[in-house]
Amino acid sequence: MDANDVEVVARKTLYQGYFRLDQYIFRHKLFEGGWGEAISREVLERGHAACCLLFDPDLDELVFIEQFRPGAYAALQSPWYDREKDSPWQIEVVAGVIDENETPEDLVRREAMEESGCQVHELELISQYLVTSGCSSETQMLYCGRVDARTASGIHGLAHEGENIRVFRTPTAEAFKMLADGTFNNATVLLAMYWFQQNHPRLRRQWSSDGK
Repeated sequence: MDANDVEVVARKTLYQGYFRLDQYIFRHKLFEGGWGEAISREVLERGHAACCLLFDPDLDELVFIEQFRPGAYAALQSPWYDREKDSPWQIEVVAGVIDENETPEDLVRREAMEESGCQVHELELISQYLVTSGCSSETQMLYCGRVDARTASGIHGLAHEGENIRVFRTPTAEAFKMLADGTFNNATVLLAMYWFQQNHPRLRRQWSSDGK
């Protein structure tokens, strides 16, 4: 089935702030045939994002950022987290919401400079995917980018956006240990790292200055 098998009976905006919340009344076709009853669903509209894992093939290092995330803080209220051990500061790849008339590639190059001080020289698309399709339209485009990790240091972010971002470098072997021991605990960095683990040898051959 596809989008032609859905009828939008009604749609209205319930909230408009930093995000927008829309209410839909849907009817859609059923697997067993016919049409279902009208259902009400809320959809969070927060734009679409692009993200990039930064890799230096010559130093064999990855560049990550760390910053406070309100959603991670709110999640600490659930029984699956330990407030004494788990932190609302998340280790992430550089990312941002794509502006109007901006390509995903332009976005990750801009965010890499703003959040890490790194210039992206080459890009490879890892995947395009829906983040949480049960309640949001957000799509992420995930990339791996070649950088010179020596330029990554210090504190970054835009003060007027309330950003306070620490950037750090780590050898790929150490990053693989972080992947194995659960240090990475958000979906975007996990997807990036599982892909990178499979493609690391190829990227070093393809991107390193000596081709090894």
